[in-house]
Amino acid sequence: MTYFDALETRSADERASDQAVALREQLKRVTSAPAFAAHLADADINAVGSADDLPVLPVLRKSDLSRAQAERPPFGGFTVKPAQHFHHVFQSPGPIYEPGSTDHDWWRMGRFLHASGVGAADIVQNCFGYHLTPAGMIFESGARAVGASVLPAGTGQTELQVTAARDIGCTAYAGTPDYLKVILDKADDMGVALNFSKAAVGGGALFPSLRQDYADRGISCLQCYATADLGNIAYESAAMDGMIIDEHVIIEIVTPGTGTPVALGEVGEVVVTSLNPDYPLIRFATGDLSAMLPGQSPCGRTNMRIKGWMGRADQTTKIKGMFVRPEQVAALVNKHDEIVKARVIAARQGEMDTMTVQIESPCENDLAYAKSVAEVLKLKGAVEVVAPGSLPKDGLVIEDQRVYE
Repeated sequence: MTYFDALETRSADERASDQAVALREQLKRVTSAPAFAAHLADADINAVGSADDLPVLPVLRKSDLSRAQAERPPFGGFTVKPAQHFHHVFQSPGPIYEPGSTDHDWWRMGRFLHASGVGAADIVQNCFGYHLTPAGMIFESGARAVGASVLPAGTGQTELQVTAARDIGCTAYAGTPDYLKVILDKADDMGVALNFSKAAVGGGALFPSLRQDYADRGISCLQCYATADLGNIAYESAAMDGMIIDEHVIIEIVTPGTGTPVALGEVGEVVVTSLNPDYPLIRFATGDLSAMLPGQSPCGRTNMRIKGWMGRADQTTKIKGMFVRPEQVAALVNKHDEIVKARVIAARQGEMDTMTVQIESPCENDLAYAKSVAEVLKLKGAVEVVAPGSLPKDGLVIEDQRVYE
């Protein structure tokens, strides 16, 4: 088996040492990014010597970027160089603006395409969007990194996509998981045989039945986890045993609404520190849920793995006409030293909303907790004190049990 580079098979100690050096260099860079300097003003950056020390720094959220960009467009002061020094400026819904570069494999997507078997002998039909958002360029950059040619197809005009794939002889597909099936079904309707044997997908759920459908057609389909802000975060290999973390990011799994890491294997929010020197996002909260897997991939790549996308961490829920947010649940936990964790359950009794707050605590002073619930959540609800360790480890801090059908 060949690997993209030697970084993929480093020992855990080598990786930790290398990333510690890169992290300290990255923290030095952020002092020249005005918004980051302000964001970290109350934190002791000098206390961060390795990835294990990252929890002393605050979490950066997309709402922080949006607010800063509105005040100081386009990047809000979170980059280390001005906008005109980047090769691209992209716009995602929000709007949120992201920088981009044509520098070699700037988004680190080549590593995933290599793991997908894409190389210099392939022509990639890139069906990610090229309009305003960066996905198309992200995957094109990765294709160049592995020496593949690219048909910049974008989305839509499926008949033309089929014709181009046939005429050019495209061998690999890049795009959302479901659009490849649209192309293949249209090709069947047109009586056209296509040459796809590989698919590198992202941006949506790859259901097992869909992956099997592609396999039945002779197409190996692997998926990655990437965002417009961060580029590639994690990716599958042929082993299809979890998603391997990219070599140039550091991932933490934290309790939603906080920056507190969870135990290995527990579900929580994915927080990413990018080691990209141009765009030094430190402890950036993706809003996605996942969990770390123990051990290493059978493919021989040695980095940690995550289970993949497991839902959204933003569990903001309207109860009795009021929004309850994960940050409020975190504030409730922090209000009492003895509370381990808490979980808000929204339900219905007849036509009325109900709220129950389950609190892990060795104490049984539910009256004091009820007062804190009303003060912090701005709602009154039933309080259940449960033994430490008894709440589910599924990443939920707000559980909505109401049926909306």
